[in-house]
Amino acid sequence: MHWPAVLAAGSPSDPTAPPTTPVTLDDAQKSATEAAGWVEENWSTWLAIGLRILLIVIIASVLRVLVRRALTKLIDRMNRSAQAVEGTALGGLLVNAERRRQRSEAIGSVLRSVASFLIMGTAALMVLGVLNIDLAPLLASAGVAGVAIGFGARNLVTDFLSGVFMILEDQYGVGDSIDAGVASGEVVEVGLRVTKLRGDNGEIWYVRNGEIKRIGNLSQGWATAAVDVQVRPTEDLDRVRAAITAAAESMAKDEPWNERLWGPVEVLGLNEVLLDSMVIRVSAKTMPGKALGVERELRWRIKRSLDAAGIRIVGGAPLPPEDPTPDPSAAVAAPSALNNPTSPQSLATAPIPPGQGLAK
Repeated sequence: MHWPAVLAAGSPSDPTAPPTTPVTLDDAQKSATEAAGWVEENWSTWLAIGLRILLIVIIASVLRVLVRRALTKLIDRMNRSAQAVEGTALGGLLVNAERRRQRSEAIGSVLRSVASFLIMGTAALMVLGVLNIDLAPLLASAGVAGVAIGFGARNLVTDFLSGVFMILEDQYGVGDSIDAGVASGEVVEVGLRVTKLRGDNGEIWYVRNGEIKRIGNLSQGWATAAVDVQVRPTEDLDRVRAAITAAAESMAKDEPWNERLWGPVEVLGLNEVLLDSMVIRVSAKTMPGKALGVERELRWRIKRSLDAAGIRIVGGAPLPPEDPTPDPSAAVAAPSALNNPTSPQSLATAPIPPGQGLAK
């Protein structure tokens, strides 16, 4: 008994088709036996390779989940520590909730992405190694591609790395007033590539992190409020100092200036001595970002204290003259040459007598 013939190429009606050999039952049985033997010989190898790949994938997935969960708990702990000091007197200043939230989210996102890339990339290379695939050409190609991408997107890489280090070092955050060189203002948003600043006129500046060469943070540490008091040079310095000290002490006891002043108001002394005035420098250490408000309030109180003490500042109401007697010579006009009729000036202005004219 024979199986139906199977054409290797062409069709039954094609006269140019090569002759075909019919497949017998014995041939099919032999092929099946060989295939079964080959499978029986290699199934253990396949099973071992499959189990190794499955084990690698499971370990990588479990490790990735554990690392990401640990990073998430670490970020949550950072946020809880920020909330713990939020209710204190300086909590709203030193730990800005929005700033800490964005910073923690950015750090967590970067760490989770890096951890996932390292774990899954290592697992993929291990799987390729189990499949006996030569990794040398792959790694060489990846290295060349990485160098090409690095040269092509060097600005992007620079911005990203600058943003990462800026966030990790906490150079500035949301709500800080900074001077970034290319722009200055209040930080609205901090990103890994771009930092948003709101200027004094309300404009929004988008500054690439790679372009920031130096940063002046005006909201960290403390600020200095400096006030110059300009009075007449004839004033008694002890009375001026006493009036300024009284104004500063009353300001330090009132709300909210007692929290914004981080130190006593100091009268540093004479800053300038001129012919018509002298300048006294007053300084105080204040809460960062509050120096302008402290300066305005301090000027207000110092002015009122000086007025109460009868001390006039330069530019105030003019004082009456010390000698009210007028000068008698002030009403006398200067002598004129025209008062003398014989002077050359009087003779030059005299009219010409009649009968004296020019000869024709």
